Amino acid sequence: MEYSQKIAERLWNQPDKGELESHREETFIDDIIQKNHIEQELLSHLEGIQTVFDGGAGCGRFSILLAKHGCRVTHFDISQPMIDKAKELAQKEGVSDRITFVKGALEDLHEYEDSSFDMVISFDAPISYTYPNQEQVLGELVRICRRRILISVSSRLGYLPYLANPIQKNQFILDKSSSDPYVQWCIQNKANAVSEFSFDKEAVMSLWNNGLMGGSEEIAEYEKGGTPWCITYTFLPDELVAVLTRLHVKNIRLAGPGAYARTIPNELLVKIMNDPGQRADFLAFCYKYDSSPYVCGMGKDNLLAYREL
Repeated sequence: MEYSQKIAERLWNQPDKGELESHREETFIDDIIQKNHIEQELLSHLEGIQTVFDGGAGCGRFSILLAKHGCRVTHFDISQPMIDKAKELAQKEGVSDRITFVKGALEDLHEYEDSSFDMVISFDAPISYTYPNQEQVLGELVRICRRRILISVSSRLGYLPYLANPIQKNQFILDKSSSDPYVQWCIQNKANAVSEFSFDKEAVMSLWNNGLMGGSEEIAEYEKGGTPWCITYTFLPDELVAVLTRLHVKNIRLAGPGAYARTIPNELLVKIMNDPGQRADFLAFCYKYDSSPYVCGMGKDNLLAYREL
């Protein structure tokens, strides 16, 4: 087993992951924007879709949505706490009978036959967490797909600004009084992060050249019993298109959810989000702007690709 899978299993199987992840759209504005964009794409591509494979399905944000629209969904995830939370939410929504829950790793989809599902989806970049097997995983997701595939991977152009902005997540905090431990860490650590920051050209160029966030330090922390963030492979837009083209996927479209919001300070984003009318208009415009091929690489951290096979 690769370290990427070991680290991912330990990270996502922390007991509180299910509860925390299920509240991200109540906590972070960039999550609201990204998930709204994906929801619009999904709902506009459901004609003729009866079966769906949701790889890295988390707490069921999209599994449940699709089940409510009549699809039969295989909810596939590496995290038992998140599967448990998804089951709870599916029960509340009355769609448990339309969802099959499977615990597994994206690196191993051999049990599924070719063209098993009308639609295959994988969002919030679980493909990028399978390094160095990300291209193999993409191939497997394409293999089991019969009609439409929608995925998001980590965006290299989206990640690069993080290395010059250690307080980037503060821009997207919706409620500073939230009890979410990560929200409070971001707020409490802001001054220290700014005072200790210095631009590291070597780190920026390393990410630019090899696309890899993490590696030896994460492996060392894992071996010491820690729970590091996943080793992450970030894609350039043309690179992702090239990989999918080699897999015989054609007419690929890309989007960068979060590109527009990245230009707006927290105070104004919060004001927009707290006004229902402004929020609806803003999300509609974000969808239009972020779908432009000219900004697809500059989404918050995900690069979205979709194609009808």
